[in-house]
Amino acid sequence: MNIRPVTADDLPFLRKMMYEAARWNPDWPREPMEEVLAEPILLRYSEGWGRHGDGGVIAEIEGEPVGAAWYRLFEAGEPGYGFVDEETPELTIAIVPSRRGKGLGEQLLTSLLDQARKEGYARISLSVEPDNPAIRLYEQHGFERVGERAGAWVMRAALS
Repeated sequence: MNIRPVTADDLPFLRKMMYEAARWNPDWPREPMEEVLAEPILLRYSEGWGRHGDGGVIAEIEGEPVGAAWYRLFEAGEPGYGFVDEETPELTIAIVPSRRGKGLGEQLLTSLLDQARKEGYARISLSVEPDNPAIRLYEQHGFERVGERAGAWVMRAALS
């Protein structure tokens, strides 16, 4: 497996991963991707990719992308689900369904947190459904629950 930085050419894959992040539970309906990603708040996670505060990594196996973790700064007037403040980037992470449960999330998250530290961020946040098993992974990396939005937990971790 190879983990590399996100490039502008990865936007279609990031959008696919945004869909997987939004529909992570296999028991939920799988509406068409374009329908789900047309939700205004979900558009915020990839629209205009490459602006100040955007960063991320892609996991590849045999040259094929299989997962992504990325972060983005949001403004208070147009926050993401895991918004804390305008100086704290919010991360999103997703893996293609056929590759889940094999340690890829750990590797992606570790790489992304290292990248955010190198870029000088003091904290990072995320949003996670309370029944998502990924909460354990986030807690192992120092994330703590700091609030709730739209039924999901808002978690934040110090990067120092």
